[in-house]
Amino acid sequence: MNLLLLSPDQISDNCALIHGRQLEHLLAVQRAEVGDKVRLGLVNGLMGEGLIRELDDQRITLDITLDIQPPTPLPLTVVLALPRPKMLRRTLQTIAAMGVKKIYLINSSRVEKSFWQSPFLKPEALEEQLILGLEQARDTVMPEIFLRKLFKPFVEDELGEIVAGSKALVAHPIAAAACPVDSQSPITLAIGPEGGFIPYEVEKLIEVGFESVHLGPRILRVENAVPALISRLFPS
Repeated sequence: MNLLLLSPDQISDNCALIHGRQLEHLLAVQRAEVGDKVRLGLVNGLMGEGLIRELDDQRITLDITLDIQPPTPLPLTVVLALPRPKMLRRTLQTIAAMGVKKIYLINSSRVEKSFWQSPFLKPEALEEQLILGLEQARDTVMPEIFLRKLFKPFVEDELGEIVAGSKALVAHPIAAAACPVDSQSPITLAIGPEGGFIPYEVEKLIEVGFESVHLGPRILRVENAVPALISRLFPS
């Protein structure tokens, strides 16, 4: 945890109360003591620091100052075929940590139906993973996640409007063109499941303006392809 991300209900009169997971981390990992300073931020707000005023095994009280803007978000929308649940957690943390603020989790022929029944898709479970990613990266702006369980209606009815004003790319292992490097314009990036989108799905994406691109001769797992693609498109 490189940033203590606070919710508004933790703050009152420039003081913050810390408990639960965050308390355990400060005590066990950072070995916090009264008088120490910690980096912190308010969800969807400013960043700054907190001075530990009181501390016990139940809670920590901080005097806080919030006066630093969070990092600039990436001009990137990610359209991701729903990964298996354990991979989803790691992938969401990575996407949040890298500065993406809009994520669509969609269905695909190769996405198992059972994935959509996972408890990891509950709003509070998704938020937990996003918070972990933001705390890692020292960011406060919470990404938005949209769930779309039907591929064809999503592509035909919504995706055209989503990609408007951006360069639309679909990562596909057998594409002719390589993924561009250091993009200077907004990007909408579609990433398939393990095994990739099926040909029909790639064709539907191309119909609404996507260009098919690859990362090279090696086939990567989704959790590895995501950071590789994002860091290639926005390396700085």
